[in-house]
Amino acid sequence: MSDIRVWVDGALVPRGEPAVSAVDHGVTVGDGAFETAKIVDGVPFAVSRHLARLDRTMAGLGLPPADHDLLREGIAAVLGAEPIAFGRLRWTVTGGHGPLGSDRLDSALTHIVTAVAHDRPPESGAVVTVPWVRNERSATAGLKTTSYAENVVALARAAEQGAVEALFANTRGELCEGTGSNVFVVTDGVVRTPPLESGCLAGISRALVVEWCREEEVEVREEALPMSVLTEAAEVFITSSVKDVLPVSAVDGRSLPAPGPVTARVRDVWAAHEARTVDP
Repeated sequence: MSDIRVWVDGALVPRGEPAVSAVDHGVTVGDGAFETAKIVDGVPFAVSRHLARLDRTMAGLGLPPADHDLLREGIAAVLGAEPIAFGRLRWTVTGGHGPLGSDRLDSALTHIVTAVAHDRPPESGAVVTVPWVRNERSATAGLKTTSYAENVVALARAAEQGAVEALFANTRGELCEGTGSNVFVVTDGVVRTPPLESGCLAGISRALVVEWCREEEVEVREEALPMSVLTEAAEVFITSSVKDVLPVSAVDGRSLPAPGPVTARVRDVWAAHEARTVDP
């Protein structure tokens, strides 16, 4: 990953050079927010929606608003060199310098933007469920914070089993989300996905799938779903900012069509709408 382009608080940072303070609150306690957007032919996708979600996370954390103009400057800086054909753009905003505990200082925020070339996602992939749960009543439920340790643990469990993603239930035993994706199932020909009240992240790709499918008269329902739906669903797919719509080929070893006919229709809807704009 030595080819990652890094920009911090107004300046590109040479490869391998220190860039963030050891006492930055994002480093010491994970006090910050981040967004990841797909890059195609040097252009990031859905930047405005990602910035809006960043605002919601910052407010949920009790942090001041991020500087959008500064972040756009950083985006231009990391994408201004040789174009990235396909990749990942990430911006992170932390609480800035802080104590070694969870209390905060009145510090300026730290703004970080990075970009890197990335392999295109596979055509499909297996997923597994994990024994840990999302707490839908957590103070950070639905926020995209930098505190990602439980996702690291769960994704490592999935990788050990040859899967591309791990799926969580919430504390009520309902289907919630993946470590970095939202999940959809198809039953009785209807696309269904957990509601935001389940504790899942309000994914950008999730929202676009719901909006675009409804525009094209593909029925999508946001509703509470028991985890058992994964043993019954005719099709399953996940969505994320880099994977777009990824058909699931197996859940906990149960094989599924990937894509099935409804998922294939959803992918077609996605492709048609994505081709119209880079900032929907």
